[in-house]
Formats: sequence, structure tokens, C-alpha cells
Amino acid sequence: MFIGEKIRLTAMRAEDLPEYRKWNSEAGFGRNYNSSPIREIPEKQAEEWLHENSDRDFRFAIRPLENENFMGVYAIEDIAWSHRVGWLSIALGSDYQGSGCGTEAMKLLMNYAWNELNLHRLQLTVFEYNKPAIAIYEKLGFQKEGVFREFLQRDGKRFDMYLYGKLASEPSDF
Repeated sequence: MFIGEKIRLTAMRAEDLPEYRKWNSEAGFGRNYNSSPIREIPEKQAEEWLHENSDRDFRFAIRPLENENFMGVYAIEDIAWSHRVGWLSIALGSDYQGSGCGTEAMKLLMNYAWNELNLHRLQLTVFEYNKPAIAIYEKLGFQKEGVFREFLQRDGKRFDMYLYGKLASEPSDF
């Protein structure tokens, strides 16, 4: 369930945190990952995040099959169990973007959501300027369902944030 052709999903580890903290201070990563200002996450805050334990959140590290390198974090979070709905959170390190590993990790995560957690709906948000991510989501069958107009301001310009969703009953090309 957690092994693909090139990557595997594992638990997050304490040794992953320095890389994750570094990524969050990089503009290219942080500006695609969330709407917060770019900053390095304090070590204590990162450790607390790692050790959060909730039945509403399932977080995974992405690693290549052949070693323990930390490539990114994929998660199903804030699950509303009574409605069987979860939010996807996705963060792939810049060295691994464009390699197909993000798409493969999404497929593994969706398989887990549908077939292990028995979720009915997955949803996510993405900023309008993140064209590569939008292409992946649409390729995987996510549908654009809404627009948060001028949600975010970066470098003096306003940008929309899109809401995408996918139902378990909708076909997938994988």
C-alpha cells in the first residue's frame, strides 16, 4: 500500500526535521506550500508538529526505494470522519520536483485514503501560480470546485487560491 515504482511512504522521523525546516525558509518551496510568510520553523515547533498524534491526521514522509533520503511530506489532515472527507497537504523538496515522484506519492496517498481510511472525498487548495501542481491534480482527476479570489498577496500582486476536490467514486487513470 505504501510502495510505488520509485518511492515509498514511511513515517516521518526526527532526522527529517532539519531538511523540512530548511525547505520552509526557501521562497520557492514556502510560497507554493502555504500562505504564511517565509520563515524558518523553530526547532521546538517542528518537533511538536512531528509528535502531534491525532486520529484526524495521517502524515507520511516520501523516500526513494533505494535509500532513506527524505524527499517530502504528504498528508491527509483534518479528516471529518462523520462525512468521510479529508484535506490533502503536499510538500515535495525542490530537488525532487518534476521527477514524477510527487505524482506517484499522490497515487499512493489516494489509494490509502480510498481503500484503507474509506474516505469519500479528498480536497486541497493550490495557488493559481503553481501551474505544475495544478497539472498534476487535474491529471489525477481532481476537479476545480471553487476560487478564493485574490486570497493572497505576494510581491505586491494579488493571487487567487483554488479549491480542488475528488470523490472516491470518480474514475482515476491509474
